[in-house]
Amino acid sequence: MIPVEKLSSSISDTAYIKNQVIKLAQKNGLDEPCYKKMLDYTISNLESRSLGEKYYGYHNIDHLLEIPLGTLLVGNSRQISKLSHDDLRYLFVSAIFHDFEPDKIIDKPSEDNVLKNLVHDAKIKDMITESKIDFEIIKALILRTTYPWSGKSKETGEKYIQKCFESSEITRNNPEKQEHFLWLGWLLSIIDRMISYTLGDFSKAMHIAKMNSHALGWHPEVLVQRSVTYFDDLTKNEFKMSNLVLECLPKEMKENFMNNVQMFTKLREREIKIQSDFKSKKLKFVPKMEPRKIKQNNEFSDTINSIFLELPRPLRFNEKNFQESLTDSETILTTLRLNTLNGKIIGFAKGGMLENYNLRAEINDENYGKRNTIFLEPIALSTGYWGLGAGHILRQSFIMQAHTLNYKYLTSFAFRDVITSRVNGMEKAEFVTKFDPERWDYYRIQL
Repeated sequence: MIPVEKLSSSISDTAYIKNQVIKLAQKNGLDEPCYKKMLDYTISNLESRSLGEKYYGYHNIDHLLEIPLGTLLVGNSRQISKLSHDDLRYLFVSAIFHDFEPDKIIDKPSEDNVLKNLVHDAKIKDMITESKIDFEIIKALILRTTYPWSGKSKETGEKYIQKCFESSEITRNNPEKQEHFLWLGWLLSIIDRMISYTLGDFSKAMHIAKMNSHALGWHPEVLVQRSVTYFDDLTKNEFKMSNLVLECLPKEMKENFMNNVQMFTKLREREIKIQSDFKSKKLKFVPKMEPRKIKQNNEFSDTINSIFLELPRPLRFNEKNFQESLTDSETILTTLRLNTLNGKIIGFAKGGMLENYNLRAEINDENYGKRNTIFLEPIALSTGYWGLGAGHILRQSFIMQAHTLNYKYLTSFAFRDVITSRVNGMEKAEFVTKFDPERWDYYRIQL
């Protein structure tokens, strides 16, 4: 059994998961060299496109590895009598390539683009041929992972799948085989959507949810609400298959999933309570520009750090030196408190002189070295307080403080659509560097 505790951090250990996938593949009789070649090839492609740990998106290398791992765990359980060794081979290869889109321009995968990449990649076709697997069936299984599987997406997917079945000697004019592989595709789809939430505690689950919300274009204010809906759909509308997958997993992983679902539900209840209190004016937000003296207080520092750690890791700037940076004389820190200037801290805006940050190598900021620019780190808020104007209050308070200190410009990162609205608004915003597929871009405003 996979030692689940090794997978329970908010960020997975990529090398460790890969090693476990290879070991479990061998245990399941998938020990031909072609399978390791497939893994190595996909990992290499994603790494070369900077889709690793620092990538701000859900469909990264960790996801690439977790889905084959989940597939092998299901197969290794021997709980599904109609799952043959050949079926597991098809599932495993489909899992490796189901999101193969190293040239993507947005994080959410396009199954059409995935299939085009597979069809036009001679190395992949050679590896699949070496595995003696029918390429058309691989395409059909990948198409079935389309989410949501409803409406036009389902209608279009079913048409393409039928074409694949007609092109395959295994499934052509064989309704029974076609039905079986459709069932396998559904199984893969459930593993794809479920497995990451079984591999760790709630800190990992929340990290995954935040990355997934980015892939789906969700604003932080709807993250918890839509996560609850996501799990509700998975466990109720697709109960038969999701329950089957859970029954195939080790006890610890089943418990992880159920606990994580419950935690999201509780968080949603808390969120509703906060929103209700805010609307009834039982809560109000009070921004406070924090003096250097309070920043040196251990209790204060620990509070700020705990909220900081709620950010997805790619958004945690200077994480190793975060608490030390709080006391830097050039650091601007604005907190958001409840009801009074000394009330509970529920978020903050933090930043400093641009030259104090090591930003992505692709950024060529013309003002770097001129000491005229303040960099605003991603705003941090406790879960439950998004969507009530808290982020806007913090940002405006930070800008006012930066203006008071005579900075000429402010730079930061934000979603492309947000920056576009600021460009078209009153802020005199401009794009400096755009990043695809994250669409989490670097911009500048004049103060």
